[in-house]
Amino acid sequence: MSVSTEEFLVFSPSDPIVAVLGRDVTLRCRVFPTMSVEDMEPMWFRSKFSEAVFIYQNRQEQNEEQVAQYVGRTSLARRDLLTQGEAAVRIHNVQVSYNGLYTCSFRKGSLYKEATFELKVAGVGSAPAVRITGPEEDGFRVVCTASGWFPKPQVQWRDLRGGKFLAFSEAHAQDAEGLFSVEATLVVRDSSVGNVTCSLLNPVLGQEKAMAIFIPGQRCSQLPAGREEGRAFLSVPGWAAPGCGPDGVCGWAAAPFFPQASPWKLAFRVSLTVLMILLLGAGCYTRREHATKLQEVAKKKRLCLDKEQDQREQEEARKEIGELQAQLAWRKSVYLAAWRKAQLYAGPVTLDPGSAHSDLVISHEKKSVAWKDCNNPSSDICSVLSFEGITAGRWYWEVEASFSGALFPYFMLMSGDVSMTVCSTA
Repeated sequence: MSVSTEEFLVFSPSDPIVAVLGRDVTLRCRVFPTMSVEDMEPMWFRSKFSEAVFIYQNRQEQNEEQVAQYVGRTSLARRDLLTQGEAAVRIHNVQVSYNGLYTCSFRKGSLYKEATFELKVAGVGSAPAVRITGPEEDGFRVVCTASGWFPKPQVQWRDLRGGKFLAFSEAHAQDAEGLFSVEATLVVRDSSVGNVTCSLLNPVLGQEKAMAIFIPGQRCSQLPAGREEGRAFLSVPGWAAPGCGPDGVCGWAAAPFFPQASPWKLAFRVSLTVLMILLLGAGCYTRREHATKLQEVAKKKRLCLDKEQDQREQEEARKEIGELQAQLAWRKSVYLAAWRKAQLYAGPVTLDPGSAHSDLVISHEKKSVAWKDCNNPSSDICSVLSFEGITAGRWYWEVEASFSGALFPYFMLMSGDVSMTVCSTA
């Protein structure tokens, strides 16, 4: 492949660049074919050309046009790379606001080229703090909190055997710096789980922090005045109850926290079973009750599966929306770059009244054309030439058209001149 000495291409990283909060990151761009870029005005900016991140002109760093959030936080990484066709800018102390799309550009004479890439900012916040906040229905309410994460962390509850809890609530919030805090609440209804673990995963860095807490199988109930020898007591620092001693041991006795069957209930069921056996219709009733319970279990299982499916679909939908938004932002930046590039070829058009059709009238400033009789437009193709001629190169015009009277304009090339032809749609 041969490339003109005047032509060049700009290349940026195809994969997103990952930057860790509070650390430095280097953004690189290079040109092809390899040539010195010291005098090609390398520049980095955000979605708009005016949002300058770093500018290098006249072989010096220019800070006057920088966006405020990047002032004092950027520097040229290696000057020796400029003679090798590559430019690199280092951003110091990365912040959440730096996350998003960037564009690097080079200029050589009238040629302007640019390339777009993505910077993903990520940070791991505090380790999760797990605590039991009190009883909830027929179990424990366990709360997991953490802060300082970006992007939004993925929360997961697991039991001692590694099994996942799917039913839990989750709330997120962002502070002024854009960092996420999370609060996840789980209700544990099984006294045999032992430990439960709350883990937070950063989806960009793949780093995880976790904290476990022991779930007791007993709860406390207050004893009457005077403790008896041989009774079990639970010391809970920070809990207050009437008559607590300075050692933090209060008058609370171990009693089942999770509901357990009473002995009298078991005896009642045995007696009832014997009576039902003696009754002629007991068999049908038992079978019917058993079938009903099986249906309820199957219904609960289906509801659980449906809920899991809904959660997966919602997660996939959120992911697709995020991808579409990223693609839309990328397309927008590409279209803006194309428009800015086209404006580099802007040229004047001055209409020649001597070349105008007899049914047309040219304005005094020779910049606009209209029908002489708007109520009776000609059915012929009517045109007018410009004083300026075009033989080669690229040209750009902006045309303001009025469609009253069912007319529309267009341009056509005729013998090196620009002709504006006004046609009737009738």
